[in-house]
Amino acid sequence: MTEYERSRTMPALPEHVFDQAADVGRLDTWLPEALHVHPGDLPAVTVHEDRTDEDTSALLRARKDQMRIEWGTSKQGSYAGWLQVAGIGSGASEVTVHLSFFDESHDPGGGPVNDALDRSLQRLEDQVRTRVDNAAG
Repeated sequence: MTEYERSRTMPALPEHVFDQAADVGRLDTWLPEALHVHPGDLPAVTVHEDRTDEDTSALLRARKDQMRIEWGTSKQGSYAGWLQVAGIGSGASEVTVHLSFFDESHDPGGGPVNDALDRSLQRLEDQVRTRVDNAAG
């Protein structure tokens, strides 16, 4: 098993960050560009990966009371992940995303995974900033 984890501070209350991250209809706005989530009968979703042009059955659960989103492949058990939002005071939040690859053949490697996680967190922060700026102005 291989695991990866990245964190980023965001200038918004944890509830605002979580609401943006957990919006199933907007997951494509912050997930890696090559992944597209199509909601089914939640928690069931289908994930399309551009790199392989394959659809994979997965599960996605958002737990607002814990400010946590969890996901993973539903049948193959090849990977799982979570995103955790925590308030750090002064109206800011820390967002941590964690991936676990149980099947080595699905692990693209540390460089690509860490780059994708960093870009995803940046995209989520951009989305959160836009929402917070629009609400304030």
